[in-house]
Amino acid sequence: MEVSYREEGVASAASSVAGRLVADGVPARLAAGDPTLWGEDAEAEAAVRLGWLTLPRSSRELLPVLGELAGRARAAGLTNVVLAGMGGSSLAAEVICNTADVPLTVLDTTDPGQARRALTDQLESTVVVVASKSGSTVETDCHLRVYERLFADAGLAPASRIVVVTDPGSPLERRAVDGGYELVLAVPDVGGRYAALSAFGLVPAALAGADVERLLDEADEVLPLLSRDTGNPGLDLGAALGGAALAGRDKLVLEDQLSPITGLPDWIEQLVAESTGKQGRGILPVVGADPNETGDELIVAIDSDVGDVRVDGPLGAQFLVWEYATAVAGLLLEIDPFDQPNVAESKENTATLLALPDLPVGAPSFVDGPVEAFGSATAKDLPGLFAELLHAIPGDGYLAVLAYLDRLAAFDAPVPDGADFEQMTDAWMMADPATLRALLALRTNRPVTFGWGPRYLHSTGQYHKGGPQNGVFLLITGEVSEDVAVPGAPYSLGRLQLAQALGDLGALETRGRPAVRLHLTDRAAGVARLLAAAQEA
Repeated sequence: MEVSYREEGVASAASSVAGRLVADGVPARLAAGDPTLWGEDAEAEAAVRLGWLTLPRSSRELLPVLGELAGRARAAGLTNVVLAGMGGSSLAAEVICNTADVPLTVLDTTDPGQARRALTDQLESTVVVVASKSGSTVETDCHLRVYERLFADAGLAPASRIVVVTDPGSPLERRAVDGGYELVLAVPDVGGRYAALSAFGLVPAALAGADVERLLDEADEVLPLLSRDTGNPGLDLGAALGGAALAGRDKLVLEDQLSPITGLPDWIEQLVAESTGKQGRGILPVVGADPNETGDELIVAIDSDVGDVRVDGPLGAQFLVWEYATAVAGLLLEIDPFDQPNVAESKENTATLLALPDLPVGAPSFVDGPVEAFGSATAKDLPGLFAELLHAIPGDGYLAVLAYLDRLAAFDAPVPDGADFEQMTDAWMMADPATLRALLALRTNRPVTFGWGPRYLHSTGQYHKGGPQNGVFLLITGEVSEDVAVPGAPYSLGRLQLAQALGDLGALETRGRPAVRLHLTDRAAGVARLLAAAQEA
């Protein structure tokens, strides 16, 4: 595992803060799990959140269990693995399986359309991993309820098809015991976003067919380096992240186009944003974007020479080194990297809205074809709205596009007969709301990020509300054509999804930042109009 600086300014900033860290004995203290590093206010939280430092070795105890689980699933013909989990409980497993090229369906949404894709796919051969550290995650609770009913209605015993991963003593543990589900308890002293090498990352990956022992080997190889004052990749990366942020380069542009690891920036995004975005400070990860060269960016490349910092190493080592580096960056920014004080805010707003007879959607400020606009913007059409939002971005700020939609629906776009791969890709891109990010980015020199809701609530959502208050927010929701009922709950997935969007919009608006919502009355036509309007702006 190696971290190298490729830009003089980064090297100078990193060297300066690294010297201070070494003088304070930080490398050895962090490797030893010293909870006092982040100050008195953070000590209690840190004391129960540093178990990730020993996971490369302690997680080996899981290997026999995982081998038995995977063997039984294969013997029963359960080859379609669905992971119901949010944030750190799902993103690591997604990266592991994508990199290993083994199939895993990640159900981290409340979108009824995307949920139906999972619910109607190969039910006879499906095993569901339900993962929640707290055991009370609302999205995961809904997924479990829906699958329990679905299996029972199909005459399939839920107990033979549901695997629960949770912390000891959580409500989900009791539910698993009562339901007779396979239960794997995670180590409780590891936070969700640091849990890549724990049961949360390893159980679904092992069931899907990934070589999880190899991941632990890769992490174990780098573990002894993390106590060193020199030749310590975690220290080197953390000094670069924190040193650059202190020098004003707090936009972390992640580049991985040449990496054999698939999707690592999405995992890094939730780790860094949720760990550092608080007390008005933080590092904003920017995924899938070209650098703007505006002076406040740090370009970090995974296995590539394109960037200010290069990070080379296999996936297991990358997980551990980025976790260590993020903890170091938090220390330099003088924040607690293990709490997430603003995540609960949108959850509470959502619960309040769900208790109302009707969701307060309000009246649109204007309608542009299949798109309704809600908010305080003065524009009267979409091109004008986009121009207004782009103009509102502060000189040190960013625009975040947040879509509460089916993130797989673009693959339903019609493709011309005989189309080659490039033509197919073009068709999918022009049906994908994420393309809006790239089109808007062409019209500003400020970063434009994209997040799927409610997925982002468990990652960048913390940064949006707790970090520097320089964001501009565009939320996108869509009409639900066929909803999914949640057995035993007073709401459907569609109602929950809209409540989550409105709840987070309210949390953003209370901070006085520009935030608008666009509602697509027809998804396909609405996305097409958004993309056309972005080109007109």
